[in-house]
Amino acid sequence: MQTLSQHQRQIQKLSPQQIQLMKLLQVPTAELDERIKEEIEENPALEISSDDPEDMSLNEKTNEEIKDEFSTDDNEDYITDDDRDEFERIDISDYVKEGDDDYADYNFQPDGYQGDDDQMPAFQPRTETSFYEHLMTQVNMLSLSEPELRVAEFIIGSLDEDGYLRRDLPSVMDDLAFRQNIQVDESSLKGIIRQIQDLDPAGVAATSLQECLLLQLRRKPTSSNVLYAIKIIEKFFDEFTKKHYDKILKAMSLKDEDLREIIQVIVKLNPRPGALYEANPKKEAYITPDFIVQNNNGNLEVLLNQKNAPDLRVSSTFRDMLRDYDKSNKKDTRQKEALLFIKQKIDSAKWFIDAVKQRQETLLITMTRILQLQEEFFLTGDEAALRPMILKDVSDRTGMDISTISRVVNSKFVQTEFGTFKLKYFFSESMSTDSGEEVSTREVKKILSELIGAENKKQPLSDEKLTDLLNEKGYNIARRTVAKYREQLNIPVARLRREI
Repeated sequence: MQTLSQHQRQIQKLSPQQIQLMKLLQVPTAELDERIKEEIEENPALEISSDDPEDMSLNEKTNEEIKDEFSTDDNEDYITDDDRDEFERIDISDYVKEGDDDYADYNFQPDGYQGDDDQMPAFQPRTETSFYEHLMTQVNMLSLSEPELRVAEFIIGSLDEDGYLRRDLPSVMDDLAFRQNIQVDESSLKGIIRQIQDLDPAGVAATSLQECLLLQLRRKPTSSNVLYAIKIIEKFFDEFTKKHYDKILKAMSLKDEDLREIIQVIVKLNPRPGALYEANPKKEAYITPDFIVQNNNGNLEVLLNQKNAPDLRVSSTFRDMLRDYDKSNKKDTRQKEALLFIKQKIDSAKWFIDAVKQRQETLLITMTRILQLQEEFFLTGDEAALRPMILKDVSDRTGMDISTISRVVNSKFVQTEFGTFKLKYFFSESMSTDSGEEVSTREVKKILSELIGAENKKQPLSDEKLTDLLNEKGYNIARRTVAKYREQLNIPVARLRREI
């Protein structure tokens, strides 16, 4: 039996201002300008203050023109306390009826918003010629019949981003039959694929890495090293990838010097021919530091990048319009809608300005606490001076939630006299030495990297040997932990580090 009942309970709910701040905290300095421009485009009541008329945005110039139409003489840039009080005193009850306040709710997202934009990828420019277009241009110059051209087009469309054809021939034949209504036998299909493999770049339409390398080697001018390289890839590919060089030397009766030259021929090949024409190539990264740490005679000082502190203001035009509408004797529907729109935009602008200011304060407080915890590193630049530090340590010192600290640390950089570092660089867990001293795992990784860098590459150190060497230095660490740190440093196992 269903019944109606009433319950009273307390729940925590984020306010629109808190959501606004959390989103801004995650934005790095390099993207803050774009975020502010988006807000200005969406909210005409928000402006960037500028003393130089030449630097005024189109939005500001338009507002100045509108302001002239109202013939007002108020030139204040910012909302003063008196302005805030005046806005609060403005009575809009004659315009607004019960339920109309829904119109004044701040819309945090632009029109047509489809979902959370936190992970929205940055805009990538389109390359002049795509991989598909590059191959089709060459295919159109081949002597192919109309059905063969359609088969070639289908094969090129089936290549992955690396330029490989990773589908078996029966599947390709079935798709051609059912989707393109083209009947082709396996022999003819192989012939068309071979013609595509002759196109540029070398190695395209290969079905495996081994075939890709062979296609490239066979295009090189004939020499003894190239012939040996072809033989190694054909018959000893597994031994080559696992660096079992002893087996190759014995089977092919080669000297170490000869094998070294042959390997140089192979490693210069391109294992990903399609990557040359990626649709979204990685842009060259330019780091914009969010913080600058200066050392003034031993006194460390944290500065925010000036781009973190934009000079924002509420448009004086909108403030004047709000006053004018309030003083007007007309109380019709159009006046009501105009007043609601103006008040909504002014409130939105004030919220955004407050959120940007709070973002600045939160960033500065967090970086100051990190500086205090890692003061020795910022003074010396010695990686071994880094103390163990986790998000909770900074959270306890700032009184902020760990999630807030995480948002601040994410994608932020600090510029020091020793270089520019990610904030995440300063965070690491701790481990104890034999003497009971707490050291950062980063220090252990540095020593591990130095040991591997100084090893004899003909007889690289195994994880077990590395563990023994670290234990001798006083770092009580297990072999599996050494393996984990080595993998985090992107260093392969000893067998793959071996050189001839």
